[in-house]
Amino acid sequence: MAKITGNRDIDRPLGKDASPAKARRGGVLTAERVLVALAAIAILGTSAAISLRDRGFRVPVQVAVSEPVEPAPDAIASQPAPSPDARPQGAPSASIVRVNPDEDDSGEGVIVIRDPSAIGQHPRLAHLPDRALIEESESGPLPVREPGGRRPFDAYARAWSGTRGARIAIIIGGLGLSQTATQRAIDALRPEITLAFAPGGNSLSRWMQTARRAGHEVILQVPMEPFGYPNENPGRNTLTVGTSEDENLHRLRWALARITNYTGVMNYMGARFTADAGHMTPVMSEIGARGLMYVDDGTSARSVAEAMALQKGVPFAAADALIDPTGDRRTPVPAEILKRLDELERIARARGYALGTGSAFDETIDTVAGWAREVTARGIELVPVSAVAVDPEAR
Repeated sequence: MAKITGNRDIDRPLGKDASPAKARRGGVLTAERVLVALAAIAILGTSAAISLRDRGFRVPVQVAVSEPVEPAPDAIASQPAPSPDARPQGAPSASIVRVNPDEDDSGEGVIVIRDPSAIGQHPRLAHLPDRALIEESESGPLPVREPGGRRPFDAYARAWSGTRGARIAIIIGGLGLSQTATQRAIDALRPEITLAFAPGGNSLSRWMQTARRAGHEVILQVPMEPFGYPNENPGRNTLTVGTSEDENLHRLRWALARITNYTGVMNYMGARFTADAGHMTPVMSEIGARGLMYVDDGTSARSVAEAMALQKGVPFAAADALIDPTGDRRTPVPAEILKRLDELERIARARGYALGTGSAFDETIDTVAGWAREVTARGIELVPVSAVAVDPEAR
């Protein structure tokens, strides 16, 4: 017969503990202790599940360090791109960059190790230019394709759901010209709305970084000759039909070098220039060679931009409506803006997508901001302009 060990609780008077010290040292496990242990294990398991539930794949590794802060994004943009011979053609390269170095007062920064398998930028890196997509020139840092074919259009595009439902893209342009309006647009508009910067603006690099941190996709407006030029003047370094091809390309590169981290360009004015295939061809070739998208603002029925873009393999989108026409007024009327937005909703439901453009008037920003808060409930997805572009290279 097996020997019975342990305390003989049955022989002990109620309320008396014959060996408290031994019990405290963990003699026989009681039912109460077992229940406590099981409860603790359940709590720990639940906490671990909750902490892991929202973590997606390819989460960057963040490491606190005490090394000197890296240069600001402007300094990064001015550095030359890595040599194509530094790694096999088309091979992705991991890179280590510091996030928000200018906001770190402790002397310690946060380093994010980027996953080379990701095509686009991580949201926390969206304000930092990808040096592999920059070419140094006398005009400044120009966008360029990577040797493996990756384009700025791919790298800087904002992600969207990819579903087949009705979707609308809105571009608000003229940013950088007014500091107040630019800040207002970035703060008030949903990040799905694309922001377009004028090359003649001020502090463009800083505003680009602010917009990208806020989640916006960015494009660049290029001044092109309208009918009635020079009385109607888009501004400095306008591309014109009376200028040589070399000079127009020089002016285009000046504009392209004003900011980084943008997916494409959009004409500013340009009804006369965009109607001239002879002058549009070299411009579209340059845009395509640099891996950028072209957006036609839709204000000219004579534009040959679509045919030129598809011929040159350039991602292309054309606006369906100018949402804030001013006519003879100095500013648009909110009621008219809402009518144009309603029209975009009808187009999106019928065709699957629609694109509208507007300017950074206070009335436009406020009206679009209010509309954007409600449109999702009506079954419309707001998307960046890259989500409605036709990409010949994706076919």
